[in-house]
Amino acid sequence: MDQKTPGETSKESAQQGAVRTAIVVLALCFTLAVLGRGLSESFTVFLKPISENFGWDRAQVVSIYSLTWLISGLTAPLVGRLFDHSGPRIVYALGLLLLGSAFLIAGRAEALWQFQLSIGLCVGIGVAFIGNVPNSILLGRWFGPRLPTAMAVVYSAMGGGVLALLPASQLLIDHLGWRATYQVYGFATLGLLVPLMPLPWRMFAAGSPYVTKKTDPDFIDSGWTLVSAMRHHAFWALFSTFFFTAVGMYAIAAQIVAYLIDAGFPPLQAATAWGFSGVVLVFGMLGVSALDGLIGRRPSVLLSYAISILGIVLLWLLQYYPDVILLTGFVVCFGSMMGSRGPLITATAMKIFGGKRVGTIYGTISIGSGLGSAFGSWSGGLIHDATQGYNALLVFALASVVLGMIPFLIVPALRR
Repeated sequence: MDQKTPGETSKESAQQGAVRTAIVVLALCFTLAVLGRGLSESFTVFLKPISENFGWDRAQVVSIYSLTWLISGLTAPLVGRLFDHSGPRIVYALGLLLLGSAFLIAGRAEALWQFQLSIGLCVGIGVAFIGNVPNSILLGRWFGPRLPTAMAVVYSAMGGGVLALLPASQLLIDHLGWRATYQVYGFATLGLLVPLMPLPWRMFAAGSPYVTKKTDPDFIDSGWTLVSAMRHHAFWALFSTFFFTAVGMYAIAAQIVAYLIDAGFPPLQAATAWGFSGVVLVFGMLGVSALDGLIGRRPSVLLSYAISILGIVLLWLLQYYPDVILLTGFVVCFGSMMGSRGPLITATAMKIFGGKRVGTIYGTISIGSGLGSAFGSWSGGLIHDATQGYNALLVFALASVVLGMIPFLIVPALRR
């Protein structure tokens, strides 16, 4: 029987240690993503009570949510640059500090500008600081070619956050009121700084010694900078995909709980139903990423768009037939694909533009998602107020999703 030499044993032990650390890093990124996404999306539950409390119209209240995603997108390049320069400890700590402070301020807000400053500006920056940009950079150092799978797990955190915090928000609002609920969220988020700061961030930031950076042979990494990346057609293709997809999805997502309530569902049932999109989102994320390895990236992405379109059609039918079966179909189709393309788009960007400046480049591409989320949710509010209904809003969302799909049909870099 062969016996391992001390050197082989030591190497095997080091590899196992690297695997364990990679899993810890993945769990940490997942937890932060759950928190950031869940807290930001919880505003869809606060929308109606805040609107009724102050007598504001839908567009005014949705402007708060729109500002969150606008600021989050515009902050993404700064996050990437700060991560490259200062590392994950500073980035994540600033994110939690901003989020906690924002909710404490929002709990005492009396004017629209105060909500826009706290929930809009501060939450937007905080979400960016604990969101997909720093997570993707950190995970890329540990998972290498397995980054799409790792990012699918982290992107599914959006579903976990929605599932956990939307029904919880509705229950807390019912029992404590929306102001006290914001206070609870503020103190809880600040409290997470205590276990976060002592973690071995230097080791996390170093990455795995067994991960080799691989690039697409069709794209030679000659030291990408932001300027050179912006001259490449793939940069703007990814940017536009992020933008138009976010417009379509967030035109609906910002008002989905209010839509279901207006369609005849009780508030808690509406919040819980949309919260359960978090369950199917996990399967959607992992399923689309698994298909990426089986049938290729382009077919997987196009299939996800087709399912999203079906979800929008089912949502349109719900206002005429508020049936649980239709509601389930909508949650499964639309909810499972909410962000399902994100891991593949992220992996594509990392593959094409890999290098020292990948954080800054990917962060800039991510501006498209933030701008789209903001424009979509704000436009959705205006369309609702102008038409006093949802049909025009759903047509707008559908057209935007189709536009988001087009780069994968016509752009050479995304068809491979």
